[in-house]
Amino acid sequence: MIQISNLKLQIPHTTKRLKEKALKQLHIREQDLIGFRIAKRSLDARKKPVLYYVYTLELSVKNEAGLQKKNLPKNVNVCKAKPIYAPVPTGTETLAHAPIIAGSGPAGLFCAYSLAKMGYAPVLVERGEDVDTRMQDVEAFWNGGSLKPNSNVQFGEGGAGTFSDGKLNTLVHDKEGRGRAVLETFVKFGAPKKILYDNKPHVGTDILAVVVKRMREEICRLGGQVHFHTQVTELLTEEGKLTGIKLQDTHSGEVTDKPTQALVLAIGHSARDTFEMLKRKEIPMTTKAFAVGVRVEHKQSMINENQYGSAQPDGLPAAPYKLTVNLENGRGVYTFCMCPGGYVVNASSEAGRLAVNGMSYSGRDGQNANSAVIVTVTPEDYGTDDVLAGMAFQRKLEEAAYRAGEGKIPVQLFGDFCEDKASEAEGRVTPQMKGAYHWTNLRPVFPEVIADSLEEGIRSFDQKIKGYADADTVLSGVESRTSSPVRILRDETLQSSVRGLYPCGEGAGYAGGITSAAMDGLKTAEAISRVYRPFDISGTC
Repeated sequence: MIQISNLKLQIPHTTKRLKEKALKQLHIREQDLIGFRIAKRSLDARKKPVLYYVYTLELSVKNEAGLQKKNLPKNVNVCKAKPIYAPVPTGTETLAHAPIIAGSGPAGLFCAYSLAKMGYAPVLVERGEDVDTRMQDVEAFWNGGSLKPNSNVQFGEGGAGTFSDGKLNTLVHDKEGRGRAVLETFVKFGAPKKILYDNKPHVGTDILAVVVKRMREEICRLGGQVHFHTQVTELLTEEGKLTGIKLQDTHSGEVTDKPTQALVLAIGHSARDTFEMLKRKEIPMTTKAFAVGVRVEHKQSMINENQYGSAQPDGLPAAPYKLTVNLENGRGVYTFCMCPGGYVVNASSEAGRLAVNGMSYSGRDGQNANSAVIVTVTPEDYGTDDVLAGMAFQRKLEEAAYRAGEGKIPVQLFGDFCEDKASEAEGRVTPQMKGAYHWTNLRPVFPEVIADSLEEGIRSFDQKIKGYADADTVLSGVESRTSSPVRILRDETLQSSVRGLYPCGEGAGYAGGITSAAMDGLKTAEAISRVYRPFDISGTC
């Protein structure tokens, strides 16, 4: 296979023009080309208003051996076909009962899907609802209905990532091909093929809802089981080994015992009652650093002009951005989960506490851009060395946000935030929010050092995006669920000190987004398959 890298074409252009340039690079005719695909595409706006797409292409050609002898440009190389991710079970121990996965976010869903394909007939349990019911519950909440503690933006089929921008890029090193397998799985179940090559792929909430439902249906077709409104409330152990769990029906309250030798804890970063249960069971955990802050909103047209220039060709996506600064006080301030053409959403999961997140649909066609602007916090900020101190820190901020917003999303203009006074109405930016909001003063929600760092960080970002620190920039809070406040310890076999317990994904502290969590789910499925052999799925689980 021939690879051409750094192939640059001015926007706009056609696929035909791309192929013509590739043929020219190789000095071959069209009839010598068997086929080609885009391996990677990124947008280069360094010379705006002239914009380029930069491609890496993989081509199959006739007489490849002869082509290799030619004096080809330095950006043309011979490459081997990438290995196909296809784990093979090597375990020898017998499973008396099916492995159980707790949580149907990306980690749990991909773990269950992989185990189902390998013949383990997994049982996936989710405390929330199926994605269709969940979306109805969330919409009702955003429209003024009551918060359902087990069916909201955090809990339910698809996990917290379902109500997000659906970003699929990751910085995880991927020599095993898990990341590619995740993207290909998304495409298989309904995501657009461009996520396989775009430098910053995303799918959007509307497509994610379809994908997770189809994956669930395939898990069941392969012999697995999926149970909703079913929560793990207790671990049953003997002599340091897992023997089973207690499951509670979150509708009826009924509790049942379920025997198992393998439990994957893919519980997500907001399963606070589960963290408390793990602490009571003395499951080894450690507190960890994370970040907190606000959502900021600007007009997407302003971001587009800054990123693309004033003369933008048709067909460009809503422009993203990523900003970071290290302050003299030692804090890092950075943007996180930036949502082009998106919405700020009420992402609360506990009564009397309020958290926000950002969400985009696949079209990214909302009038505002929003992003979290967050400040690093460490265990030194929590005030205690309790393993759940970070969780308590989050809750304290969310309680203050709930009070500031009188139960609604608290919103403030940046100019008023700097002056420590309540805002009364919008300026040039109309908030785009899922859920009611209330004009107020956000600054007292945060410890002084965090509030000061947010102000300084936003002002510094104005040097890179003019207008970022405009007085009418809209802030909302509190962005507190950026990552898990704990790490559930695991060893090289991916098990806890309780054998058979597999902490997994973002909630366990081993991932930081949809793709990395899904990859960790695949990795955990591999770990189980190295211990246990599959069993006849027609048998009793």
